[in-house]
Amino acid sequence: MNAKKIPDIIIGRLPVYLRALQRMADMGLKTTSSQELGEHVGISAAQIRKDISQFGEFGKQGTGYSIEYLVNKLREILKVDRIWDVAVVGAGDMGHAVANYQGFMNRGFRVVAIFDSDKEKVGHLIGEFMVEDAETMIERIRGLGVRIAMLAVPAAAAQGVADQLVQAGVRAILNYAPISLNVPGNVKVQCIDPSIHLQRMTFYL
Repeated sequence: MNAKKIPDIIIGRLPVYLRALQRMADMGLKTTSSQELGEHVGISAAQIRKDISQFGEFGKQGTGYSIEYLVNKLREILKVDRIWDVAVVGAGDMGHAVANYQGFMNRGFRVVAIFDSDKEKVGHLIGEFMVEDAETMIERIRGLGVRIAMLAVPAAAAQGVADQLVQAGVRAILNYAPISLNVPGNVKVQCIDPSIHLQRMTFYL
C-alpha cells in the first residue's frame, strides 16, 4: 500500500471509524454493517465502504464486518498496533493536560518525556514526569528514539522548537501552537487550534 496515494481526508476518517468500532466491541457486539457504523459516526454507508475498500476487502455482502477483525486491520493500517513513544515540549497548561491524559496508551501512544525552556519549571513533576531542560532536548530525544512530539509552546517559540525537533529525528509533530510550521517534506505536522474550529462552527450559527 502506497500511503501517498491515499487521500489524507480518508486517513483522517479512519481513526473515527476505529474509535466507534472499539466502542461497539466494548458493548459486546461482534459484527456491524457500514450502515450501522455510519449511524455511529455521522458518515454515509457508501462513503465508509469506499474509504475502507481503499485498503482491501474486509467484509462480505450481506454479512457485514467482523468488528474485531476490522479493528485489528485499522490499527495495523494506522500503525497503532504498537506503542509509539511521544515527547511533549512545553510544560504550561496544555503540556500539563497532555502529559496527564490517560487515554493515549490504549490508542497506541505513550508520553515518555516533557521539556521546557523555563528554568523554574525544570525539575518539577507533572504527574509521573520530571520536566527536563529544553537545552538537552535534541540529545535526549535522539537517545530515546522518539519519532513523535507534541508542541505546546507559545507561537513565537514554535518554529524554533520545531526546527530542533526535526534535528532530533522527530518525523511527526502535533502542534498546539496557533501558528503554521515550516518543516521538511518528510515531516508530518497536524495542527490543533481550538479557535480555528470554533470559527468554523460559528459560520453555521
